[in-house]
Amino acid sequence: MTTKLFIQAITKFLLGMVLVGLLIFLPAGTLLFFYGWIFMGILFVPMFFAGIVMMFKDPELLRKRLNAKEEQREQNLVIKLSGLMFLSGFIVAGLGVRFERYILPKEVVIASAVIFLFAYVLYAEVLRENTYLSRTIELQENQKVIDTGLYGIVRHPMYSATLLLFLSIPLVLGSIYSFIIFLAYPFIIAKRIKSEEEFLERELAGYREYKQKVKYRLLPFVW
Repeated sequence: MTTKLFIQAITKFLLGMVLVGLLIFLPAGTLLFFYGWIFMGILFVPMFFAGIVMMFKDPELLRKRLNAKEEQREQNLVIKLSGLMFLSGFIVAGLGVRFERYILPKEVVIASAVIFLFAYVLYAEVLRENTYLSRTIELQENQKVIDTGLYGIVRHPMYSATLLLFLSIPLVLGSIYSFIIFLAYPFIIAKRIKSEEEFLERELAGYREYKQKVKYRLLPFVW
């Protein structure tokens, strides 16, 4: 662990927390948005402890996860579309509170929070299995194909986890209209997977054979 990495991680964590809080509570016009606080808790508390673990056990993985600068032009579009989805989805959820509309039953919110936390566990398992993971599409030194664990079920288990994570977010916030906005995510991530697999087939030895072994990209028996 280095001081620079620590400062970078803490800064990004705090900025992310402030930004998400503003996007949720400012449109809501109140801090008394209970579902908003539930979401903030299940998002940032596990994120904080996961960051601490990575900082001491695998700082290189943490460094790669903090790097969000995408070099490929097509992937920049994917990132922008994802950002627009989050921006509009959070704002719509907050406006639903302000105007007392779109609020889902607490049973749906609680069930969605459980799904969110389960997806977090899957995400953590993917990070444990594959230390080559970064937030950008790139080939790393000595990188090899991972085909064990969740990678033996689908080729992109990290995206499977984020699919559960992101689709449960608007439901935790109690907004069906926000959920409709987040339904754009499967299409956005499908575009990224297509581009990523084309890159890996060209650059990573053994990836073509891995595709023959593991048939499904994101969801077993579906796609």
